[in-house]
Amino acid sequence: MAKNKNTDNNTSSSGGFFKTIGRWLKRMFFGGSKELAEMNVIEAERLESPAKLAVKAFFRRKIAVVALVILILLFLFVFIGPLFVPMNVNFIDVDQQNIAPGITMRAVPSGLKGQIKSISGASTFSVGVSKDNTLYMWGTTTNTLAKLDYSKFPEEIRPHGVYLAAAGVDHVTAIVIEEDDPEKGHMVFWGEKNRGQHGYNTGNADDPVLELPKEIREGRLELSKIGGLYSGKQVGCIIYDGKAYYWGNTNTCVNMRKAQIESDKTTKTIVMAAFTNYHTVMLCDDGNIIAPGEISPYHFRDEDGYSMKERKRVDMIQFLMNNKIKDVAGTKTCFAFLTEDGDIVVQGPAKYNETAITDIPSGEKAVSLYSGTFHFGALTDKGKLYLWGANDKKQCALSGASASEVFLGPYQTYTVDEGGKLIKSCGHSGYLFGTDSMGRDTLTRIIHGGKMTMTIGAVAVIISSVIAIIIGCVSGYFGGRVDMLLMRVTEIFAAIPFLPFAMMLSYVLTTRPISENTRIFIIMFILGLLSWTGLARMIRGQVLAEREKEFVLAAKAMGVKEGKIAFKHILPNVISIILVSMTLDFAGCLLTESSLSYLGFGVQQPRPTWGNMLNGANNSIVIQNYWWQWVFPALFLAMATICINIIGDTLRDALDPKSSQEK
Repeated sequence: MAKNKNTDNNTSSSGGFFKTIGRWLKRMFFGGSKELAEMNVIEAERLESPAKLAVKAFFRRKIAVVALVILILLFLFVFIGPLFVPMNVNFIDVDQQNIAPGITMRAVPSGLKGQIKSISGASTFSVGVSKDNTLYMWGTTTNTLAKLDYSKFPEEIRPHGVYLAAAGVDHVTAIVIEEDDPEKGHMVFWGEKNRGQHGYNTGNADDPVLELPKEIREGRLELSKIGGLYSGKQVGCIIYDGKAYYWGNTNTCVNMRKAQIESDKTTKTIVMAAFTNYHTVMLCDDGNIIAPGEISPYHFRDEDGYSMKERKRVDMIQFLMNNKIKDVAGTKTCFAFLTEDGDIVVQGPAKYNETAITDIPSGEKAVSLYSGTFHFGALTDKGKLYLWGANDKKQCALSGASASEVFLGPYQTYTVDEGGKLIKSCGHSGYLFGTDSMGRDTLTRIIHGGKMTMTIGAVAVIISSVIAIIIGCVSGYFGGRVDMLLMRVTEIFAAIPFLPFAMMLSYVLTTRPISENTRIFIIMFILGLLSWTGLARMIRGQVLAEREKEFVLAAKAMGVKEGKIAFKHILPNVISIILVSMTLDFAGCLLTESSLSYLGFGVQQPRPTWGNMLNGANNSIVIQNYWWQWVFPALFLAMATICINIIGDTLRDALDPKSSQEK
């Protein structure tokens, strides 16, 4: 039996030898086998560093990869976005308030583009009349709260039957051609009428109303005698037979009633009128300006004008007395006057650079003026358009362009050729995320608010992590009385009710005479100072375990200093826990800052954060009617925190050597 066994072993050994030689020869001439390649891959994986294995484990989780991509996009959105989307923190335009998401404010209807006769707009929508007397409307034409749709024309508005139309902030006025007499027409109003916007007192007006004479409001007007039709903020004016007839809210236009008295008693022929938000002026055919009431002389003396040619302040009373005016236009706050020799003077409390009159090249002379909400335009005798004023929505982008006729909307500019064909347009197309109660673009505020929220969260996490690392490492490494003292301090901070204490400190800051930037920095410090205790305890526990290992004993034997052992030898071994905790704490700080701002104790308006944007929407009317004001900030805040939490959870699993790779 023994002999047979030895024989079998010898046979097996010789067979294994020949198989080995055969495999070597095969690899020499035909390359390695698939099995060997797989073995090499497995061996290579075994030689990979823990960091590489953790990265591979992280990227095997599809949901974590998606969360990482979304978070990176959010960071780019809020930190690079402000470079392309600037924001004026103090901007307010109540005429743009509570606009629903949409991008149709510059979308001139195709039927109007080739035959434009007139365009008028004052707020969220514009009206245009074609050369075949058809009325068109575009923009945000609905008022959500008032349940109004301005695009639903009255029955009197029939195809090819509108002579002239003007859009105010919340109403529209049109001159409709009589069917039986095309030389005459009558006035038609629609939209809001609770403050006299339809030319008469409805009986429920909250403010004093100036009414149109009945013969003008309801009579048959000769079209040839109509010199102009204007609408503003709850007011309007029609120039008829050389007289100006005003109507609407006299609290909005404070000198409108006196303007009507001046128009009635003057023997001059009035050719046009202009509005700002609170005043009106009239231009006579002899070049004189009628500026009644508060606007003459006190308003002009208080608010001197700015001359285009001399680039200096001028006395408006003297200027108007010494010059014949050819044209006049008004933004919300300023009047612009054009003299017969081409000089332009802007007067008023300019908020958005309306007094920075553009330079008109030598050899050209301005012949007409135009105005939007916060920008002016001048057309020269060479057919060139020059624009100045607010340009935050690119409404002045066509400055220097050629045109035969020009129309300015609230934040738009349209250039038209001799045949009435639209050449180009520029300016505001609409609000992708709507506007808030102050008329501010929600998307712009989300971008800048996200930058503020994430910056506060990141700085707070860095501060809390630095404190936690120092306390945790020192406490865990040295132990004894040091550990006992530091842990008691940690317990004291942990016992502080976080949100109430942060609210109290923030409230104290609001009562102190410090700058907004300083207060924001202090808020960051408060968040960091109150949120380090949990991480410090975790670091202490890990350091207690690590300090008993052999590499620490070896370092001590070599004479390495205690601080270096704690922070350069032990700390890197617990870095994974720190990274995971920082990631999760970042999401927590975002929520905390948003909570403070939501409760009114964080960053204050008008500087935006996602939290105080939600606070601004904390109203039953807003929640029910203006969903975009709270949905979009909440959505971005939710996306950021959820993605950060997913990434943190995945990092914890990937960095844990005991975690299953298939988990």
